[in-house]
Amino acid sequence: MKRRLALLTFMLLGLASFSLHAQKFALKTNALYWATATPNLGAEMSFGKKHSVQLFYGYNPWKFSERKSLRHWVLQPEYRYWFCQSFNGLFLGVHAMGGEFNVGEIDLPFGLFDQLKDKRYEGWYIGGGVTVGYQVPMSKHWNFEASIGIGYDHFKFDRYGCGVCGERLGSGHKNYFGPTKAALSFLYIF
Repeated sequence: MKRRLALLTFMLLGLASFSLHAQKFALKTNALYWATATPNLGAEMSFGKKHSVQLFYGYNPWKFSERKSLRHWVLQPEYRYWFCQSFNGLFLGVHAMGGEFNVGEIDLPFGLFDQLKDKRYEGWYIGGGVTVGYQVPMSKHWNFEASIGIGYDHFKFDRYGCGVCGERLGSGHKNYFGPTKAALSFLYIF
């Protein structure tokens, strides 16, 4: 019992000292995800003068119609190196990502995944890439961020005929290299 109490005390002191040295913490949301009806939230914390980590989550649970669906969730951790200081100016990052999807009869821009127009795909993906972005302070607590990422994703899926009850046509996988993230985000910095 004494060991557990000592370990708990040590962990709480370590957590408290870590939070005392953390310079800034921000909550953020990506306006581009909201444009696809995907609620999303991110948290970013700086450590040191030029480093930060973020964890971003987006979740779209709705169907647009009986046949049209863009259901998915994504979890995306990222490390960032800032050229000026955290939460100000240009940064480079490395991100990982993963999630699940149930997508059908969607016409994505730039001809991406043309097969989504007439089939439904259900599965998961994992990948990662590099990010470049820029943050502009708008006030003491508000920032605006623009960022873009490029990288690799591996998709594993089942393919169905159109609609919810469509016949399973097979399984497959796809390796993708290209844009992996785009963000126009608003941040509230604590």
